[in-house]
Amino acid sequence: MKIIFKGKNIEVTEALRNYVEKRLSKIERYLDHILEVIVTLSVEKSRQIVEVTLQTNGALIRAEEETNDMYTSIDKVTDKLVKQIKKYKEKYFQKPYPKVGGVESINEGVSLEGSESTLEPKIIRTKKFAIKPMSVEEAAMQMDLLGHSFFVFANDETDKVNVLYKRKDGNFGLIEPDF
Repeated sequence: MKIIFKGKNIEVTEALRNYVEKRLSKIERYLDHILEVIVTLSVEKSRQIVEVTLQTNGALIRAEEETNDMYTSIDKVTDKLVKQIKKYKEKYFQKPYPKVGGVESINEGVSLEGSESTLEPKIIRTKKFAIKPMSVEEAAMQMDLLGHSFFVFANDETDKVNVLYKRKDGNFGLIEPDF
């Protein structure tokens, strides 16, 4: 298991590295074939934040925890990852992931009206990631594993980038480009 450490506003000491490696070794008991683990340790005021992303054959599993103690955050994020791995194995290996029912297409743009704030919204974070071709059902599984409310993917049937999102009523929506 290859572990990549990143630090934001903190020096990743040998003691922190050893502690993270020791705690993450617990995960290997639950899931083999972990290709890469990216661990980001960051400090924002009194918040000690740990983000961990596991890349396996075919899945990304991500967890984040924050407390006022870095070691406690590491413990909590490890426990959260174990729970997500168990959930992943239960859904992916023991039974087929449920089909996405009632998927709808959105053909109209969205406009935000009635904003009374004089502050203009700005982009505060940019993420780049590789888009893997997959089915809508696989994208739904990945979105669930990551704990996100939406997921961007390349639809393996149409070869176009799609966005799958979770609606407030619990169903899914699918945004497909129409050029």
